[in-house]
Amino acid sequence: MKLKPLPTLLAALLSGAAFAATEPEQPLQQLPYTPALDVKAMDRTVDPCDDFYQYSCGGWMKANPIPADQSRWSVYAKMADDNQRYLWGVLQTLSQGGPERNANQAKIGDYFAACMDETALEKAGMAPLQPWLERVAALKDKRELPGLIAALHLATNSGRVAFGFGSGQDFADPTQVIAFAFAGGTSLPERGYYLDQDQRGKALRAKFVAHVQRIFQLLGDSPAAAKAAAQTVLGFETALARASLSPVERRDPHKLANRMTAEQLQALTPSFDWAAYRQALGLKEAGAVNVTEPRFYRQLERELRQRPLAQWQTLLRWQLASTQAALLSKAWVQEDFDFFQRTLNGTPQPQPRWKRCVAAVDMQLGEALGQEFVARNFSPELKAATLKMAEQVQQAMAQRIALLRWMDDATKAKAMEKLRTMVNKVGYPDRWRDYGSYQVDRNDFAGNAQRGFSFEMRRQLAKIGKPLDRGEWLMTPQTVNAYYDAQMNDMNFPAGVLQPPLYDSKIDDAPSYGNTGGTIGHELIHGFDDEGRKFDAAGRLRDWWSAGAGKAFQRRAQCVVDQYAQYPVVDEIKINSKLTLGEDLADLGGLILAHIAWKQQVASMKLEDREGLSPEQRFFVGFAQWDCSHARPEALRVKARTDPHSPGRWRINGVVVNMPEFEKAFACKPGSKMTRPDAERCKVW
Repeated sequence: MKLKPLPTLLAALLSGAAFAATEPEQPLQQLPYTPALDVKAMDRTVDPCDDFYQYSCGGWMKANPIPADQSRWSVYAKMADDNQRYLWGVLQTLSQGGPERNANQAKIGDYFAACMDETALEKAGMAPLQPWLERVAALKDKRELPGLIAALHLATNSGRVAFGFGSGQDFADPTQVIAFAFAGGTSLPERGYYLDQDQRGKALRAKFVAHVQRIFQLLGDSPAAAKAAAQTVLGFETALARASLSPVERRDPHKLANRMTAEQLQALTPSFDWAAYRQALGLKEAGAVNVTEPRFYRQLERELRQRPLAQWQTLLRWQLASTQAALLSKAWVQEDFDFFQRTLNGTPQPQPRWKRCVAAVDMQLGEALGQEFVARNFSPELKAATLKMAEQVQQAMAQRIALLRWMDDATKAKAMEKLRTMVNKVGYPDRWRDYGSYQVDRNDFAGNAQRGFSFEMRRQLAKIGKPLDRGEWLMTPQTVNAYYDAQMNDMNFPAGVLQPPLYDSKIDDAPSYGNTGGTIGHELIHGFDDEGRKFDAAGRLRDWWSAGAGKAFQRRAQCVVDQYAQYPVVDEIKINSKLTLGEDLADLGGLILAHIAWKQQVASMKLEDREGLSPEQRFFVGFAQWDCSHARPEALRVKARTDPHSPGRWRINGVVVNMPEFEKAFACKPGSKMTRPDAERCKVW
């Protein structure tokens, strides 16, 4: 789902020391080619019926150790890295200037040049923070907080500053966009990090407090004052975290759908002047607002009433400095990296500056950069082939729905209506984003970033009270990923994810159907998983299922919950299968649909064995190799608590164990680890 606060992702993208550079010096001139099925990535010493993931990916993991600047490494991550390397060359050329550049090329080239100018960053020091720090220091009364928080939201576009605010589709009327007020104001990955009382939790909080203290010292505070300020921040953020939903709770859209009038929101937080906040944002009308977590805002009201102004100033100084640290000089960037990347995720070394600057351009001028990527790497033929595959997968879903015994005819009819109205968006948007009002200065990186935050937040706020733009994308074309939007009822496949080794037109169909076909099926099933099924064909949040069909679905979904809850992640931690249920359902159902689509595609063809694998085996190995991956223990611990996706090994093994087609393809004997009796297999779609 797309319902999220407006975070400052740029900080994560740029986090790292300015002096680190372990990558090759030269960018790629073209994207590399790796086949969708790479036999060198396999480990054929392993029995596929014992551990299919190791059989398919063991060679890849051995040949692709986790780079020092990464917490996790995967086929997707490597593709994204290749895309960055390629775009580095594009941006390097455009950053040199010249009259032949168009307006967007000038913007992305100048932004990249400013980001790469480390000498200017060192000279500026913390100067980009100074005007905002002075505004925080000048506060005389808590009644001035709404205006200041609005200004900080515009400057940072971050839900970490007190709370989050933006726009979103109305749950009741998805054709309209209304204001959204999100929970926020915290720095650690999820609420449990503030509340855990085990030894690991206490140790991590101690490291967090030490990091906050060092940030205050960079701001100029004495060690004693910085230590006291860090404790204030921990106490403040803990109170906000305690009142926030857990990651599992946020998976239920009904918990997030709380439409209020402006008067009701004001009554929820009487100590916060929402009219003043809206005025400072430039919002003229006080329309409806969806408050995703009312309990959080009740706690925010307590903090407004009970905490002295000085503690609010301490919190805002920290949140401002932390969200902007990656835009500043080496000392700031290093401190930010040391905690959020090294301590939290186990990443040994920062990314080189060029990589962080490419990511920054992607974040703030992504569709302008996307035009350059698409023009060079995405053909009309590729788009047509992807659309054909998507239509085949949708036809397979229609067949599955028609054959379901556990779903009544009335619910089937509504499911078919939702399937028929699902839109496939492939490659890039039909209408590119207009960056005309975004001012970029090739000598002012921090200013560019702050103006970029403001541009994006104002763009989001400008949607409020207007009809939905169904042509908008939430990912840039160069992104190696895909998504389904339940309120839009559309599937989105950027050009970046439709390249080898994920989609490969140079070899037989089997691996690409197992890989890209499985991805298409995965996104389609999200429309019918435990979250997506709560939205109807128009994207409205409502229950369109009969009571019997709903209960039957829940029984089948519980089978998946029980299965994945047994799988280990790291140490004593097992998968939180209530958090990963939607993705696990999509993995399983998606591959079943892809297999049907592939079989129909090749029904009249004479298929031959290749590279020692039968066509059926190539389909399944192609599926497995999309998620060849491994991660550092620290990253696994974070993802176990926050990531709705299961680890790669279980995204593969957990699916094939439920498919008799896999058992037949590899002639697995009953009782092997990758097989189950039919009665024990999880079957939903």
